[in-house]
Amino acid sequence: MKKIFLPALAFSLAAALHAPAADAKATWDTLCTKCHGADGKGQTKMGKVLNIVDLTDAKVQADLKDDAAFKTIKEGKKDKDDKTLMKANDTLSDDEIKALIVLVRGFKQ
Repeated sequence: MKKIFLPALAFSLAAALHAPAADAKATWDTLCTKCHGADGKGQTKMGKVLNIVDLTDAKVQADLKDDAAFKTIKEGKKDKDDKTLMKANDTLSDDEIKALIVLVRGFKQ
């Protein structure tokens, strides 16, 4: 019994840890790629119009604080003239937003 239980437990834990990453990727693909691109470089038509930062850039990553990223994802972003640059994603759970931030951190080169 012990021989079956331990591998099953390990598999279950691995699947549980992988699920948020898979969900974050699906969320990224659905909500973020139009502007940020699949690779996070922001070299899309909308990304260029909005002058999106390159999330693969080490300096951008260093300057990006998790709490600020969380707030931007949750509440959106506006310019100084109150024009929306990024829509609020207030339907995402806190855990979904945290998983997105982990995904964004993975873009760093």
